[in-house]
Amino acid sequence: MANFILTEQRGACRLITLNRPEVLNAWHTQMRSDLITALEAAEKDHHVGAIILTGAGERAFGAGQDLNETKTFDPDRAELWIGEWERLYDVIRSLSKPLIMALNGLAAGSAFQVTLLGDFRIGHEGVKMGQPEINSGIASTTGPWIMMEMIGLARTTDLTLSGRMMDAGECFAIGLLNRIVPREEVLAASLILGEELAAKPPLAMKLNKQRFREVTEARFRDALAAGVRNQRIAYADGEPNRMMEKFLANKSRAKSG
Repeated sequence: MANFILTEQRGACRLITLNRPEVLNAWHTQMRSDLITALEAAEKDHHVGAIILTGAGERAFGAGQDLNETKTFDPDRAELWIGEWERLYDVIRSLSKPLIMALNGLAAGSAFQVTLLGDFRIGHEGVKMGQPEINSGIASTTGPWIMMEMIGLARTTDLTLSGRMMDAGECFAIGLLNRIVPREEVLAASLILGEELAAKPPLAMKLNKQRFREVTEARFRDALAAGVRNQRIAYADGEPNRMMEKFLANKSRAKSG
């Protein structure tokens, strides 16, 4: 049985690794579900003072949604898909322990969104981040919500409608990366920060994080409702299916060429 999520205890830190490196750690249903299980276990374990999330391999934290899964969706399945993301995002937003994203490469689409749900992001010069979902015909709702909370309407509009990717320097300049370190030091720097945060008073940490969730909750729920509505409209039309098939075909030709 494939292990799509790896976990390891490093001192006071629980290291969780997205483990589908052959597809740049792209999300599918089982990996999302396994990540929920791993996060819930870390939250309950009193030996865990901080959580670090990273990706397997040297190329990507995560490439976003696995289009081989979503290319066959109909409106009903698309609604269930939004529910899967709601469950994952709820778990992340409910953590009482600090969550550090150790970014080892690309963070695109829904992987980009997950990184923004973390409390800290440490990366290297080769990191690229962005919201390219429009290029594969996916209408963005949760992405713009979390980007709006972080970087405002103008930059959110730019990234959502253009689908462009940002380099590490731009991400740092606008506050989406907390630190840039050499590639080989990303995990070590994340572990050091994790130990520092794990030593903070746990109740104060929990209450601070709880308040961050409270002040963003209404817009989060609005984004999910919009996601169900928009994905049902999109998949009823079939545009995402057509665009994903085209995208995957072009990618296959590029590899064979």
